[in-house]
Amino acid sequence: MEVESVIPKQIITDQLEKELISSLCRFIIHYRPSSRHCFADFDDTTSEYHSSVMAAKKSRTNLKNLDLFKLPPSKKSRKERKKKSDVAASGEVLDEEIWKEFPEVLFEAVIARLPIDAFFRARIVCRKWNSLLESPSFAQQCSEVQREWPWFYTATYANSGALYDPSSKRWYNRPCISTFPQQMILLSIASAGGILCFIETVDMNFFVCNPFTGSNRCLPARTGSFQSQIAVGMTMNSRSGVYKIVWLGSNGEYGVYDSERNSWIQTGSMPPDIRLPLFLNSRSQAVSIGNNMYFMRSNPDGIVSYNTSSGLWTQLMIPLPPHLSDHTLAECDRRIILAGLLTKNAATCVCIWELQRMTLLWKEVDRMPNSLCLEFYGKVVRMACLGNRGLLMLSLKSGQMNRLVTYDVARREWEKQPGCALPRDGRRKRQLLALGTAFYPSLTAKA
Repeated sequence: MEVESVIPKQIITDQLEKELISSLCRFIIHYRPSSRHCFADFDDTTSEYHSSVMAAKKSRTNLKNLDLFKLPPSKKSRKERKKKSDVAASGEVLDEEIWKEFPEVLFEAVIARLPIDAFFRARIVCRKWNSLLESPSFAQQCSEVQREWPWFYTATYANSGALYDPSSKRWYNRPCISTFPQQMILLSIASAGGILCFIETVDMNFFVCNPFTGSNRCLPARTGSFQSQIAVGMTMNSRSGVYKIVWLGSNGEYGVYDSERNSWIQTGSMPPDIRLPLFLNSRSQAVSIGNNMYFMRSNPDGIVSYNTSSGLWTQLMIPLPPHLSDHTLAECDRRIILAGLLTKNAATCVCIWELQRMTLLWKEVDRMPNSLCLEFYGKVVRMACLGNRGLLMLSLKSGQMNRLVTYDVARREWEKQPGCALPRDGRRKRQLLALGTAFYPSLTAKA
């Protein structure tokens, strides 16, 4: 599946108009005057309703042909549905007098519930819609909508990046760091909510960015310098939008950034009861659960955690399963998950473990199906995790072959995903992806 290309404005407007009209009608049908602030479940509709609305839209009929305050009827035969659709198609032209008085707050409620990728198109339809999407009331509507899946941001080449929507299985070319100086090389290393964190590879400075709005910030310079390899974690307060970034070095030095103060509020070294050096696992992303941030260490194997409220560090010595490589931490529903390559003889498979709270041991809970493992038989495979929050995106590479597989931790479902092909040098080239992070798209999160 190829990356989205530039779409003519008229096509964008027509497509978005269809989505908006359909959603508006579904909203009105479920809307009841006695509960003016209760929004409907737009997924609970019937095929008869959809055919009537689309037929009315196609011929610009008057919406009074639809009983707006009547719930969708039970499913009828195809013959009856076709007859109803033909009747709707013979109606009058849409009455602008009805729609021009439509309450603005209802437009906001509907647009907030459109698919995320529709937001891109909505912003360029007209100035009114562009300002609508930036209004505080619309921000409140968006915050009330829970998105099922995170999106994935992955670096491609020369500070370019791509976004992947697992719901529609589509790639989008979004160089969200294009506003930063081009001579710098930035790597995405962490995320929280709708904010991505990047690190500059030379001076090791930090940058944050919202890939949907372009909001970005260069963090203040740190005191001191990195003396060893580092790992970075990020957490955000969902209500206030305040986020914290924690970097941790193998020698035990660390720093904590607070976005509310726009400063590094704490730096220092770990307490003496934590064994050093940490030998941090560079292939594993940090995991945030509540106020705790977890980093994976080696020699001895285990996890070190930092509490962003108390400022305390703790460590857990947890032996890894045998024959494991390229392992990474993940989380789902406040559970700590471990994903890694299990290689034995010539067979290689991705396995999933869950940390048991009572025994503090890893328990295997799932394995990738044989149908996805067979093409790697007898080959040297490397695995990278491009997102580790509920829905894992794994990049499996062997030579020039690169396979993208997602794993739904809650449903225990594996699915092969389309590769990312970006235009470069006049041709579309498939990218070998090895670095990325998951985030929840947001129009309101500010860097």
